[in-house]
Amino acid sequence: MSNSLWNLINDLNKKSGITEILINGPKNVFVERGGQFIQLNANLPAEDIKAFIKEVADHNKKKCDSDNPIMDGNLPDGSRINIINEPFVSGSPAISIRKYLKYISSFDSNPTIFGVTPHWIDFLKALVVSKVNVVVSGGTGVGKTTFLNLLLNEIPKHERVITIEDTLELSTNMPNVVRLEAGSKIMESKSSLTTRDLVKNTLRMRPDRIIIGESRGGELFDLLQAMNTGHDGSMTSVHSSSAGECLSRMETLFLLAGFEIPMTVVRKQMTSAIQFIIQLGRDKEGNRVINEIIEVCGMEGPVMQIQTIASREDGFLEFKGIAPKCMDRLHKESGLPLNFFENM
Repeated sequence: MSNSLWNLINDLNKKSGITEILINGPKNVFVERGGQFIQLNANLPAEDIKAFIKEVADHNKKKCDSDNPIMDGNLPDGSRINIINEPFVSGSPAISIRKYLKYISSFDSNPTIFGVTPHWIDFLKALVVSKVNVVVSGGTGVGKTTFLNLLLNEIPKHERVITIEDTLELSTNMPNVVRLEAGSKIMESKSSLTTRDLVKNTLRMRPDRIIIGESRGGELFDLLQAMNTGHDGSMTSVHSSSAGECLSRMETLFLLAGFEIPMTVVRKQMTSAIQFIIQLGRDKEGNRVINEIIEVCGMEGPVMQIQTIASREDGFLEFKGIAPKCMDRLHKESGLPLNFFENM
């Protein structure tokens, strides 16, 4: 690992605030810092890029060549990497690296993370301990995986957790955890299991909670069935730009399971399974923040009922004046005071 690309990555690892490294070509390298792209003065030999791709593929026990042009994997430090190879990209392989931020491990060690106050952190911890089902929603690069990791680390240590991801990014120090990886076929195996295959198998593994890194297809159907049949406290993330769009996208993902189900039934399944949607975004300075906390309250006729518990206004996450309908549950399960919101 001594070529110019590895050296560049190792140098960038020493700099704070970098969340992405994007290599579009030998002289076309960018980093993202504070939500802004910055071009570097780089000149990477083409043979170093090819050698780097080979070493990363070997590290992940995968292949990345013209026959296997797309690869998702991890770097040795845990950072996520995506590579798309020629001839499906013009000029040079395109490499995207999402940095693994080691310093973000818990709410307690990062009390202002995602623009929240200690009071809101107490509420988020209560959601996890009370085993309500949570969906983390957000666009690209707003920290959905980081936020899921923070929630994961609040799960009581005696519980058994199964995580399912396309690329292993979630991390937890729990003793009874099994990490499953879907997607790309690895070199030693002739089979490839989808996320949905793994969710179905997970139900036979006696999990207390099921965590899907990101729901992108019909696996959401199976996860909602699990949430509705005793696997409380399960979580996933969905790619969407608002809480309302998140609900619409989940309807679409549910139907991708291939069943012809009336939309009213789909919505009833969703509202009985999901209690909270936490919407992430970026503020004006490019910092990752919680924009909204939404409670899913059930159905009224064919319409899903939601209420906004908090939204970001003037740079702060503000309580909207209506306490969650599940306050009794949060109080009984986590000890959150019944008057928790009275002084907010």
